[in-house]
Amino acid sequence: MRRAAGSFIVRARAAHRRVFRSLAVPNYRRFFLGHAVSVAGTWMQRVAQDWLVLDLSDSAVALGLAASLQFLPTLVFGLWGGVLVDRLDRRRTIMATQAVSALLAAVLAAVVLGGVVRLWMVYALALCLGLVTVLDVPARHAFVTEMVEPEDYVNAQALNSSVHNLGRLAGPAIAGLLIAAVDVGAAFAVNALSFAAVLLGLARMDTGQLRRLPATRRARGQVRQGLRYVWRHPELRACMFLVAVVALLGQNFRVVLPLLARDTFEGTAEVYGWLTSALGAGAVLGALASAARENVTAWSLLTWTWAFAAVNAVAAVAPGLGIALAVMVGVGVANICFNTLARTLLQLGTDPGMQGRVIALHSFVFLGSTPFGGPITGWVCEQWGPRAGLLLAGVSAGLAGMVVLPHLRRARPRDRPDGRDGSTA
Repeated sequence: MRRAAGSFIVRARAAHRRVFRSLAVPNYRRFFLGHAVSVAGTWMQRVAQDWLVLDLSDSAVALGLAASLQFLPTLVFGLWGGVLVDRLDRRRTIMATQAVSALLAAVLAAVVLGGVVRLWMVYALALCLGLVTVLDVPARHAFVTEMVEPEDYVNAQALNSSVHNLGRLAGPAIAGLLIAAVDVGAAFAVNALSFAAVLLGLARMDTGQLRRLPATRRARGQVRQGLRYVWRHPELRACMFLVAVVALLGQNFRVVLPLLARDTFEGTAEVYGWLTSALGAGAVLGALASAARENVTAWSLLTWTWAFAAVNAVAAVAPGLGIALAVMVGVGVANICFNTLARTLLQLGTDPGMQGRVIALHSFVFLGSTPFGGPITGWVCEQWGPRAGLLLAGVSAGLAGMVVLPHLRRARPRDRPDGRDGSTA
């Protein structure tokens, strides 16, 4: 018995070290802690903005439009953003984008607390934040490769996902309480203050320890070069297709969940916060499980695509709020495992000098699909109810997996489902 207990403790400690190994890197630890504070504020703002739009418009289409405007710039300028990320100092780029994001949150807080907010103002600020995202998202994801060694990319990305989703767990719940007790503008104000943490972490980094790459020189055709690079690699191509379908029709939670809370379960902003927090709780579990992975293959991404399809289909028929909250945990697990594996596959399967462009293409597909997916899902929900939005997510993801399956079977031997050589796609 004592020997078994000792063996269990040893295995538990080894697992703990494996899951949190990137935090041993001082620069990554500073980034992680600052990001942890900032991302909670970001999720507070997302929930508050969604509820504000719904309150001002009483329209599911307006809700989808607000989300779309935030991601429209990525659709238009996202690929060029990746070229700039490959040319610029990534740490300084992130500091600039985070500072501008803080300013935009402060402006939104001011117009709401001042009682002068109009729907067009929310739209305009969402569009401005989207312009910041064009550089911020690829810079943050590519910056991971400067802080940790290649063998820790999976772990660092998964830990980033875990802190992102801890924010999704805590932020919406806090936002719901603030909206009910104070005002929706209070959530925007707290978010503006939260950016100080990530800016401090970036400022305190030891730049001599960063694994910087030579900046890509300005040249013509660099966007097309990134597109050709992905097209020439079947595994990257399949990954991008799955991301496109799931992002377009499957991940419009900001459209579906407020309607599910209000119309299906007859709740308030607090119920919306619970649903979003349940999604975040599942995402934290999924991110920690992903952090323990030693390798990633295209087949594991396909598995999680089908898992995402299944749990959304179950969520669409959940009979009551309690069951819906439990199923949303499962949706969160599948969603974050899919997203983490997709980003990691792209990073590990891409030459360092192309990472900014490939990650920007991922952002272009992942975020740029929202201007179309948000209104589509909003229209489906208006026609057939919020449950139809969840069913759309499940069916579309399942069909996308079926389309990709024969392509993966024809892929190189190193990507077989048995994964005998342990290589990545």
